[in-house]
Amino acid sequence: MTTIVLGPRPPEFEAFLERRRLLGQDSHDEVWEGRYVVSPVAHSNHGVVQAAIAIALGPRARPLGLVPTVGFNLGEPENFRVPDGGLHRGAPGVLYVDTTELVVEVLLPDDQTFAKLDFYTARGVRELLVADWQTQTVRCFALQDGQQERDRSEVLDVAMSVLETEIDWPPTGE
Repeated sequence: MTTIVLGPRPPEFEAFLERRRLLGQDSHDEVWEGRYVVSPVAHSNHGVVQAAIAIALGPRARPLGLVPTVGFNLGEPENFRVPDGGLHRGAPGVLYVDTTELVVEVLLPDDQTFAKLDFYTARGVRELLVADWQTQTVRCFALQDGQQERDRSEVLDVAMSVLETEIDWPPTGE
């Protein structure tokens, strides 16, 4: 379901956003070209996969000088996305990261993962890994090479089929 509030945000909506902020419920909210996007809390399997991918990528990333992170703000205050993970050249140390080598997205029903490809490409991100816990697959997109899907990550020099076996997937069927 999508809700769009046109014009200035009413005080009730501002209070809703402030309440979300105070409760820590806004950590995955995004701003798309000035439009505030409220993201609900994800299925618990989303977090399981997010952590499992970070664990699987870490040993491959560190020898390459890459620092793995989970959710972070990619972009600037009025236009940013919150990928589920990333690999950075050094620890970013900022609230809004300008670019990164690789971003990770864990698919959810009705999410906007594939609508983010152009944004990630424009920010100079080299690759996007998309994990689907329901099919237990990982797809790799070379963003600076026409957003082509590849069976291998050039950033990590690993086949997706190998990475899929290294992820501790949650049970499927829910």
